[in-house]
Amino acid sequence: MCERHPMCKVGTAKWHIRTGLRLSLLMVGVLAPLAAFAQAQDPGVRKAASDGGSPPSLAGLTGDEQTFFHDGLTRFQNVETVSGGTNNGLGPRFNSNQCSSCHQQPFVGGSSPAANPLIAVASAGGATNQVPWFIAPNGPVREARFKTSNGAPDGGVHDIFVITGRSDAIGCRIAQPVFTPAGNPVTGQGGNPNVIFRIPTPTMGAGLIEAIPDSAILANARANAAAKQGSGVSGHPNAIQGGNVNRSGNDGTITRFGWKAQNKSLLMFAGEAYNVEMGISNQLFPQERDETPGCQGYPSPNDYVNFSSSGAAVLSDIEAFADFMRMLAPPAPATPTASTQHGNALFASVGCSLCHTPALTTGKAIASGSATLPSGALSNQQANLFSDLLVHHMGVGLADGITQGAAGPDEFRTAPLWGVGQRVFFLHDGRTSNIITAILDHAGEGSEANRVVHNFQGLSAADQQDLINFLRSL
Repeated sequence: MCERHPMCKVGTAKWHIRTGLRLSLLMVGVLAPLAAFAQAQDPGVRKAASDGGSPPSLAGLTGDEQTFFHDGLTRFQNVETVSGGTNNGLGPRFNSNQCSSCHQQPFVGGSSPAANPLIAVASAGGATNQVPWFIAPNGPVREARFKTSNGAPDGGVHDIFVITGRSDAIGCRIAQPVFTPAGNPVTGQGGNPNVIFRIPTPTMGAGLIEAIPDSAILANARANAAAKQGSGVSGHPNAIQGGNVNRSGNDGTITRFGWKAQNKSLLMFAGEAYNVEMGISNQLFPQERDETPGCQGYPSPNDYVNFSSSGAAVLSDIEAFADFMRMLAPPAPATPTASTQHGNALFASVGCSLCHTPALTTGKAIASGSATLPSGALSNQQANLFSDLLVHHMGVGLADGITQGAAGPDEFRTAPLWGVGQRVFFLHDGRTSNIITAILDHAGEGSEANRVVHNFQGLSAADQQDLINFLRSL
């Protein structure tokens, strides 16, 4: 049928006719701009001289801060084993064996790479794992969550690999979870409806995000109230006790890391990932996720602060990971062009910036190396993150069916867009590598982005292209 449709021949763009897209377009009441949209193209992943190189640290770090940064970087790349050497006890269930396998695009600390490293991880050390259907050689790194288990709400991560069969895990015999029936291995769509996916969030500039005061986030949430109301945009609390932003259930401060802003700090982010993604218990998460006898290489917690007989202390791995992420430089945008400057203006005029706030300013913050003096590299800095750090309803099309805190099944943190030009995969589950498709997928029943998508589709083809070029310049 497509060969007979005139839209299939517009320009050189790829034309995808999908039921979900048609429903989204009908929902926002826009059919006329289809020809214009068909002519805009995603130019693809932006290349830079820094690709694959050593990750850059924040400008202005002290010598001590640089030392902590490089120590964290080394540990971030360490390949973990079950037992032996200086490693901390991989498994029994895990998704990968090093932080940098998930965070390596465009360099260590980034997001999911184009070539999936989990294919090799499945059999490392002699393990007998089968590669799940949603881990494709040219697809993103994914973690899997079950919506329900045994008829009850679940939402937790079910690790895709086990240590069974590894030469350093003699005597451990546990089975992988079942993720079938299979769907499309690259998009992750169309398979077991009880399984949903998340891809790694980039950590570049994370220390600046951590250093943004709650007051700055609150002030930004109140700004442009009329425009936000007119566009149907409103931040939603991730907190049972109320409020107008996502708040920690313990101390009431604003949480800001993770797809649903479920984590408060980089230390919490690191500790949870070490336990959930690599199965390594630590001082924040001291219990093993699987306590099957014979499947632990070390006593719990596997990772901890090390004290020597001289009284000196060596940081735990999770503290070192947090230091690396805290002092990792934010993504560097491309040199502006006439097209990207125009696209920047359009980004604001169509309403993208109502959620993707271009910049917030950090307060006084300590990195590492001093217990009293604020870090010049982190303090009073402009963070060009393109996010309000709030959670928003994204509608049925993007809903993952998982509730975390008070962030419900269709609610997600506004993803920071700095570095988006160098990302390979988009949206929480990595379903697309096309940034235009990602924009359109923001539209759907119940989405706060419907009006903004409507405005984008109403642009001329040339204006749409400038906006896309702007995004790929970030």
